[in-house]
Amino acid sequence: MPRKTSPSSALLSPAALAFVAGRFRLLSDPTRLALLQALHDGELSVGQLVARTRGNQGNVSKHLGLLAAAHLVRKRRAGNFAYYSISDPVVFELCDLMCRKLSDQLASQLAALARSGRGKTRGRR
Repeated sequence: MPRKTSPSSALLSPAALAFVAGRFRLLSDPTRLALLQALHDGELSVGQLVARTRGNQGNVSKHLGLLAAAHLVRKRRAGNFAYYSISDPVVFELCDLMCRKLSDQLASQLAALARSGRGKTRGRR
């Protein structure tokens, strides 16, 4: 049966593919994912993000800069403090989609392991 296509599944130009790959690379770092997760419920200062992610300030600031350059977070200055918030909440939809898929795969693998273990006896203790 042929696969249905949608406007989003149209062939992308090499430049568009490079852009998409860059976004996935940006989201492939656990520190950046932790920062996005920490910002899920609202704006936080760099110090608060350092505390929540248990990172060091230099590393957290570097990753926040990358996320800001990609327009996934926005920065607001107030005196000597910098505050960050999510500027593109679609990132959470993408993360939720991936987490659901991984959860489904894990559940399927666990069910297969349980089925394969049935009928086998364990002779050793």
